[in-house]
Formats: sequence, structure tokens, C-alpha cells
Amino acid sequence: MEARHERSADERPFSLGGSARPMLAADRDGFVDRHELWGEAEHAAAAQIRRVIDEQGIEMIRVAFCDQHGTVRGKTLVGDGLWSGLRGGCRVPSSLVLKDTSGKSVFPVFTHGGGTGIDALGGAGDVVLVPDPKTFRVLPWAPNTGWVLCDLHFPDGAPVPFSTRRILRDTLERLADRGYGVTVGVEIEFHVFRLLDEALGDEHLAAPGRPGAAPGVAPTSRGAQLLREEDLDALDDLVQALSAGFLALDLPLRSLELEFGPSQLEFTLAPRPGLEAADDVVLARSAVRQICRRHGYLATFMCRPAGTDTASAGWHLHQSLTDLDGGNAFVPREGGTLLSTAGQRYLGGLLRHAPAAAVFTTPTVNGYKRYLPFSLAPDRICWGIDNKGAMVRAVGGPGDPATRLENRSGEPAANPYLYVASQVVSGMAGIDGELDPGEPTEDPYAAAARPLPASLMAALEELRADDVFADAWGKEVVDWILRLKGSEVERYLRDVSDWEQREYLGLP
Repeated sequence: MEARHERSADERPFSLGGSARPMLAADRDGFVDRHELWGEAEHAAAAQIRRVIDEQGIEMIRVAFCDQHGTVRGKTLVGDGLWSGLRGGCRVPSSLVLKDTSGKSVFPVFTHGGGTGIDALGGAGDVVLVPDPKTFRVLPWAPNTGWVLCDLHFPDGAPVPFSTRRILRDTLERLADRGYGVTVGVEIEFHVFRLLDEALGDEHLAAPGRPGAAPGVAPTSRGAQLLREEDLDALDDLVQALSAGFLALDLPLRSLELEFGPSQLEFTLAPRPGLEAADDVVLARSAVRQICRRHGYLATFMCRPAGTDTASAGWHLHQSLTDLDGGNAFVPREGGTLLSTAGQRYLGGLLRHAPAAAVFTTPTVNGYKRYLPFSLAPDRICWGIDNKGAMVRAVGGPGDPATRLENRSGEPAANPYLYVASQVVSGMAGIDGELDPGEPTEDPYAAAARPLPASLMAALEELRADDVFADAWGKEVVDWILRLKGSEVERYLRDVSDWEQREYLGLP
């Protein structure tokens, strides 16, 4: 008989490497403790971090947060600031939450309230990055360097309402009050190109509102050969590095796959509770980009880069509700139906609020160029049973604990916290409203269903007209998103594109 193994307090996953020691009494001070921002789990994890710093010779720790666009930002703590920054927080400009994707401040940051109506955001003052010690990792590709995710707080300890990780956490707490949790599985496609020249030239320099030129790249695979082993083997150096990196970080990697398009790959992660799954995506995307760069590649989560017309990249988000006992609340108790009543109504909510939720599932101008018929991406709002052309694919049935819904409309660059939170808000509105999803389609590209928004501009109008997200998160949060993404759209519309140059230069 196999010996029973009891996990001790000194054991940790490989990525944490070593056993814990108690936090010293002198360490229980600073911003975190003054405002009681950590519970016992966080204090215990912080004690483990202290041990890792000593045992592994950690000299730097990156304190990071995921901004409104899904970009990871933060600082690197060194020397005396290493431990004091972890337990005392780290200040950064509040204007970081008021910028668009180009780094342009969309709001008047030096005015009272920064144009948001929130006094603490005025004057481009500071907000505090408060680490969540449970997210700490040692980065396998960066010598003697740790990494930890943070939440945003004002200097008085209050949470910043525009912290997207906080938005998801609050959404999940309200879900828990209803007796549910959410389990999320992740499939993210991305493109990897060979960098032709890593040196920066003047044309690459950027300014707020004016990104520099993209680097020169070359393809890494021909495309049109889904899952062809030889093509994946040609990238074995990179596949090995990515796999080793994910496993060293204790990310729940299930597969690395060659996708259909030129230079296109995919990673899949095992199902996890909602917040942990979103945290995994933040770290996984950073790992992909940084490991690729160290091997002479450029990885991008842009949905449809130039030259990849045959297969845009998507983010398929698998989701199911769990009940108080940890069981899958989507599994029907009786035969004759694929989903439980709660599952059907949740699905009805995903479909009803899909136009407005598109701002969160597909938050870039580029992402809407993926919504094409017969492309393995959806172009209209419908659902199907194990049908990968539908916006929502339903899988499972009676007795299947993996019964779930797969939303196939998302793009890989989406902010993971807003993406997951938008699904929970939509689904719970469906349960509350007892929404009927209708019959599944067998021909999703011919279904008599409402089209998905044709552009980010159209999706923003849908968000303005649908109160479900303002009711869940507050009007100030939705207005913040509308203004940020509206600025992005305005810059896009003002730009003279190559298409316009080709189309009109010779007219009349």
C-alpha cells in the first residue's frame, strides 16, 4: 500500500523552492498592516517569500499589476527596498490607470479628481501597489529575480475602483454570496515571429498617442497544416523553453500546439477557480513574451497581425459554475438536456449581453477583424452543441463533471480580469432573469441570429445601452472604460492607413 503523505507547512511548489519560516514580529508593520490588507494566508505566504529570498539569493523582485488594457506594469525592488516594498507597498503614479494603449493620458490628470470624479485620482498623485504574496514566483529566465502580482490602493488604504483585479474579486464575492463559484479553463492562441533586427532605430521610438514602428519580423511556420508535428519540431528550441518556463512557474500547462495559421501557436491551461485562472493568464502571457525575446523571437497576442489573414488568434474561455459542495452546477440531474436549468439560464445571459460584453472580450480595434464566417471564429451570437463555429460551444451533459460553456469570441490580448468578470456578470443576469438561450444551432454561419458587433466603435455603443455592467461594477467604472477605449478609437479613425493610401491616392 502506498504510504500516506501529509503535506507539512514547510513544503511548497517547485516555483517557491524551500520551506517557510515565521514572519518576524518587526516585519508586521507598514502600509499593509496599518490598513489590515492581508489575512493569515497572505502573511503565511509572505513568510515563505522571506525564506526564498534568503535561500535562493533573490536580489530583485518585480512588483506588478495588470492595467486596464491587460498590460503588466510595475517596479523592480532591490536592496533595502526588497522586503520593505513587499510588506509596505510600492507607490506608482495614479495616471497609469488613466492612459490608453499608447500611453496617452486620456483624462486631465492634473485637475481635481483627474476628470473622473474621484478626488484621490487628482493631480497625478500616487496609488500604492499592495503585493498578494500568494502570487509570488521566482522567474526562471531572469537570474535572482522574483515576481509578485499586486492590487491597487489609495494612500489611505481604500481600494482603487479602477483596479481590474479588484473588479473581478468583487464580482466573484457577489457570486459566492449567491452560493456559486466559477471554474475557468483557458485556450490562448498567439503568433511567434523571428526578430530580424533587435536594435532600435529612430523609427521605433514612441510618444503618447503615437506608437513607434513595429520591429521587422519573419514567419516561423508556413501555416495551413494544423498540428503538424514536423512544423512544431522546427520550433523545438522555443517549445522546450516555453514548457520549462511554464512548469517552473507552476502554471497548469496542458499543451503547446501548432495552430492553423502561419507562425501561430496555442497554449492551454487546466481549469482553475476564476481569480487564479486570470492571474495565470497574466503571468503566462508575460512568460511567453519574455522567453521568446530571449531566444530571438517576437511573440504577440495581437489578434490579427499583418500577414496572418488566414487564421486570426482567439482566446477561448471555458467556464462553469460550482455549487457550495464544489460540484459542477451546469451538470443536469436528469437526462434529455445538456445543461442544468442554471446552466441554460447562464448561457441565456451570455448571449443576451454579448454585444456589450464584447468591449471586454474583444477590447481592441484589431480584434473585430477576426469575426468572419467559416473561420473557426464566430460572426454572430448563437450557441451550439460541440460546434466550434458558434459563439458559445456547449460541451458535456448528464453525468459529465466537465460540462461547460466555451465562449469563443474573445481575443488573446483581453484583460483577463475584465473578460472573466464580464462572463460572470452576464451569466448571473441570465439566471436572475430566467433567460432562455433558445435552441442550439447546427449551422452557426447561417443562423438567423444577431451579428456580433462589427467594430469596437459598435461595441462601445452597445455597452452604453446595456446597464448590466454599470449595475454590477458602478457607473464610474463603465464610464472609465468607455472613455479610455473611445480615445483609442478616435486615434484609429484619425490615422491615415495603408489601405487609404492605396485606395485613394490615385483618385479621381
